Amino acid sequence: MHKKFWNNQVTDHNITSTLQMNRNDFPILNETVYNKPLIYLDNAATTQKPQAVIDALTYAYSHCNANIHRGVHRLSQVATERHEAARKHVAQFIGAASAKEIIFTKGTTASSNTLAWSLGEWKKSDENTAIDNHFLQPGDEIIVSALEHHSNIVPWQMLCERKYLQLRVAPLKDDLTLDIHAFEALLTPKTKLVSMAHVSNVLGIRQPIEQVIALAHKAGALVCVDAAQSAPHIRLNVLDLDCDFLVFSAHKMYAPTGLGVLYGKEKWLEQLPPAQGGGEMIEHVRWEKTTYNTLPYKFEAGTPNYIGSYVFGEALTYIEKIGLDAIEQHEAGLCQQIEKVLREGNYSGCTVKIYAEGQPKAGAVSFNVYNPQGKLIHPFDIGTLLDRQGVAVRTGHHCAEPLIDHLGVQGTVRASVAIYNDESDIQAFKKALEKACAMLG
Repeated sequence: MHKKFWNNQVTDHNITSTLQMNRNDFPILNETVYNKPLIYLDNAATTQKPQAVIDALTYAYSHCNANIHRGVHRLSQVATERHEAARKHVAQFIGAASAKEIIFTKGTTASSNTLAWSLGEWKKSDENTAIDNHFLQPGDEIIVSALEHHSNIVPWQMLCERKYLQLRVAPLKDDLTLDIHAFEALLTPKTKLVSMAHVSNVLGIRQPIEQVIALAHKAGALVCVDAAQSAPHIRLNVLDLDCDFLVFSAHKMYAPTGLGVLYGKEKWLEQLPPAQGGGEMIEHVRWEKTTYNTLPYKFEAGTPNYIGSYVFGEALTYIEKIGLDAIEQHEAGLCQQIEKVLREGNYSGCTVKIYAEGQPKAGAVSFNVYNPQGKLIHPFDIGTLLDRQGVAVRTGHHCAEPLIDHLGVQGTVRASVAIYNDESDIQAFKKALEKACAMLG
């Protein structure tokens, strides 16, 4: 199914028309910017929210706001039921074996940091307790790729510093895709964890994550998948992937900010120690010793974002009504259209460089503009002039400085799409970019 969407031009106009109808569900798209209609192409940073999600947020605070799990009164029970129903919904959405495997966090970054801390303190109970039996030993290695977001670099760097580990980086090929053979060569008995993005937040291209997982497991390593940029665009099934952990955010999936997911195989989560202490994550607290709660609660210290979880469930329902297969096809087609207008527009003698050009993309396209003399026009200047015409894009290093350094530039311009974008948005973007180039070239 995925292969068809990624390798062929999108021609199913019925799907596109159905998705365009959903544009009316997003009230913010009626806003104007500098007296221009808003063209929102910054969806890789965060998506806008449909009215159904906004209504769910208002309803929750108006009718069932009460702290969960510990209350015997009706409001608390209702809020608890909604929170746990959302957990089950998330588990079903990503194909997890059990809702116990779904940990709610503040976001992708919080999920990665939670996992990094727990892995660092994990002692394997099946080993000789007379010696240091931590899962991670000095000199062990963690592998990431050269195109990671900072949230999939810095937590592992911090873990390496604490535990005297080595962070290894799998390189890219000339076409900016992962060099799978070089990655395989990095795997050794010291490799304990591989953590990679499913989709690059800068380039929009998919990693060969199935191969990565298979090779890592063959070498005896665990695998964490950063799905922040794939969960909104691609159907996920963690059982099929066989990843050990997976992280993503709700706010990139039409839900509010402040909620994320850490998925982990139950057998690992049972063994891992909690990363934070406080209320909810305990079984019993005594001066002599505290014992911890069962899954998933031992990883959820304090009052959880129970409003956010309920509303996220409503956002998932909205996505499911459209269908991820239709979403994937629609957005892949829009990315193809963006590349087409970048190649064919009248840019006043300026040259547009598309990164990972021609590679199938999930939601995002990055590019830079060079003036007729071959000098890079700063992405900030392009983004500012686009904004003055109502077109919202993202510019800069996109929290992926090592990748931007690899590209040899100061930053890029990134246009990223969602279910409510359509061909008219791409044409408006093209017109605005042509005008910006005429001014800056």
